[in-house]
Amino acid sequence: MTDQSDAARHAAHAYVDLLERRDWSGLAALLTDDVVYEMPQTRERVRGRDAFLRFNTEYPGDWHLRPRRVIADGRLAALLLDVRVGVEQQDACVWLEMSAQGLISKIIDYWPEPYDPPPGREHLVERW
Repeated sequence: MTDQSDAARHAAHAYVDLLERRDWSGLAALLTDDVVYEMPQTRERVRGRDAFLRFNTEYPGDWHLRPRRVIADGRLAALLLDVRVGVEQQDACVWLEMSAQGLISKIIDYWPEPYDPPPGREHLVERW
């Protein structure tokens, strides 16, 4: 395993832990200024660290994340997550791309089913 893979694996675990704890300043320190977050099922994209943090602080519900599997290869990491919102449970796959400086530069969340995005976040996302 390479040092880059170790760094990507560590960043992936930290990413989930910081989201779960709602540690926004800690999460900000893991992200590039121009991080891109995409959700293919809703065709939404959020650009920039500030918008990504705001997206998460405004996200509705009492959601919780637990990593079930993390795989890292070079500057890439993949996570299989157990996601819970109230009593509802879903699996999600998250792909992370790391910058040369070891920060997360791209996040892609894959959810099990396509869905229409909830209203109220149009000011943060672009649809494709």
